[in-house]
Amino acid sequence: MSSEHRNHTSDVPAVGSDSPFRQERIARDEAPQFVLPLVVRIEKAEPPARTDALETAARAVLVLLTDERARGEGEWAEAVRDWQDARIRKVVRRARGAEWRKAGTLPGVTVHGDTAEVRVFPPVPLDGWPKELAKLQVSGTDLDDPEPPAPAAPGVPVLWLNPELEMSAGKAMAQAGHAAQLAWWELTGAERTAWQERGFRLSVRTAPRERWAELSGSGLPVVRDAGFTEIAPGSATVVADHPALRTRLAGGVPR
Repeated sequence: MSSEHRNHTSDVPAVGSDSPFRQERIARDEAPQFVLPLVVRIEKAEPPARTDALETAARAVLVLLTDERARGEGEWAEAVRDWQDARIRKVVRRARGAEWRKAGTLPGVTVHGDTAEVRVFPPVPLDGWPKELAKLQVSGTDLDDPEPPAPAAPGVPVLWLNPELEMSAGKAMAQAGHAAQLAWWELTGAERTAWQERGFRLSVRTAPRERWAELSGSGLPVVRDAGFTEIAPGSATVVADHPALRTRLAGGVPR
């Protein structure tokens, strides 16, 4: 995954050419590479709805970033810093039954949606996955929505998917997580607190084709994929449309 926007290695986002989301090889590629594991529970009899899984995965990333164990001198803080100092990678795997129960024994946080359960774990080395997670399937994770999602509620952050791209549910979950993280880095402390107090409420929707060009060129955070799986390098996958960021772009409250 890559993006034109910011990295967050402390409480202040860093802007510049040395971004963890750029396509070309940069200094961050020389650092040890880490990945943020997410596992979605997909039982054969009752799989989660696709949109709910995407939204739950995005919220799970924010829950991890704000967990006390991931901040300051917390037990996950060093791993989170190392992950954010290199490329920002996320991988979604799927589990059910005994696999899901075993995954739940590892340190992490389980986030619940209406139908979805996603467990997020502290970052691990790219080639150092715990055995309980390493054997879980990553490719071909797909889900459906029983009914078309309702329009996003007014005032709720929306992560807009590119209508021109076909992505598996697993891929889209990772991209939604990237978009939520980009939005988080752009917010002020007060804006972050307000979002957290609302339980990181957000919506994931596919953008109308006629709006995609406007959204992706608006100045809102855009996720641009590194092209490791499924889609071409540099593809714009998601736009993070947070009301606070849109107000700022419109000349409202200054940062």
